[in-house]
Amino acid sequence: MAPPNSTPPDSIHRISPPHPTFNAAMALQPAAGVRDLNPREVEGNRRIADQLAAVYRLWGYQEVAPPSFERLDTLEAGGGIDGRELVRLASNEPLGLRPELTASIARAASTRLAERPRPLRLWAMGSTFRSSTAEGGSQRLHEQLQSGVELLGDQTAAADVELMRLLLAAAGALGLQAHHQPRLLVGHHGVLSALLRQLPEQQQGAARAALTNFDPLALAQLALPDSDRQRLGNLMRLRGEPAKVLYQLEQWLGPIPLLAELGETLAAVAPAAERLGVQLQLDPSFQPHFALYDGLVLKLVCQGQEVPVEIASGGRYDALVGRFCPEPSEAAGVGFGFDVGAVRELVAPAIGSPSPVLVAYGNHHHLAAALDQLEALHQMGTCAELLSGACANQAEAEALGQARGCGRTLWIAP
Repeated sequence: MAPPNSTPPDSIHRISPPHPTFNAAMALQPAAGVRDLNPREVEGNRRIADQLAAVYRLWGYQEVAPPSFERLDTLEAGGGIDGRELVRLASNEPLGLRPELTASIARAASTRLAERPRPLRLWAMGSTFRSSTAEGGSQRLHEQLQSGVELLGDQTAAADVELMRLLLAAAGALGLQAHHQPRLLVGHHGVLSALLRQLPEQQQGAARAALTNFDPLALAQLALPDSDRQRLGNLMRLRGEPAKVLYQLEQWLGPIPLLAELGETLAAVAPAAERLGVQLQLDPSFQPHFALYDGLVLKLVCQGQEVPVEIASGGRYDALVGRFCPEPSEAAGVGFGFDVGAVRELVAPAIGSPSPVLVAYGNHHHLAAALDQLEALHQMGTCAELLSGACANQAEAEALGQARGCGRTLWIAP
């Protein structure tokens, strides 16, 4: 390990020469797609992260800290993540910043944590980074603070139930209100694949893309009989109360074990969802943005001020663990992640910081006394800050305290 403040080795990082179009104004702006957070936003993120972490710990999950950058073949997760979305590092090795936490944790669980008994219950928090292309063709970077869990080494449906119940418990700790209309969308990669296998093999990929992108125009252009196109159109619109959706799926697929298992999983989750005011919705054509998952898939959506907001997503990713794990019986993983910033935007009105006390004094000779008062307030657990210089009178000090957002001013008279 390099000592603190040492220069990173050249194999890890190279400083690129200035871009020829760089000017001084560019230095005053953040990179395209990212933003600075003010103190209130940072405090909001911290409180939300602490609330989630408290729930994870109650369920027996232990914190890990995966690296911020990895080899590109790890980050691409076996083709589950488009390489164009990765933020690449200038390096002698093919490295990039993590676009999500799951692949890194699955790698660590299968290598450094391989000797630990399964299942492993792990949680982590950290920034993730993605790249996209703006309309003009320029690159935009996106940084997101995530907090989530991974349950590794359990291939049973009980792990799916645990994960969903934990997701609901974590959501219940965030202070979501009825007007947020929280909905837990549930899909299943295996169910969708079973439905698509009823089509000619050469049309299955295009049909999957049309369904998961909710693209009726692409669906209408598929070279399929009218009966198949009509069924796919019905499937695209099929979502809602789990029992009703499962009944319709059984009409198409028959009473297969996969549907029975999914029904039992949802039945075990439904009471907790109802108790917490979360609508449980089965959507067989739903698939997450990243193609990491090969089983259950989840997305928690709330109503924002103008549009629905996704605050958490996840699912089962056994095949991803199998890329790193030599033991087939342990190649199992299921997890989810919360977008902490999105949660903060929803519950920000409920997040308040205590107004500090301003300790002010009228003569520079009273600085030591003011610091004594400041420390006395701190020992009582009261947030307090010091006015940096002497003030002419108490009225001026109180005006400065109001301008700084202080709840009251403690004046030390000369």
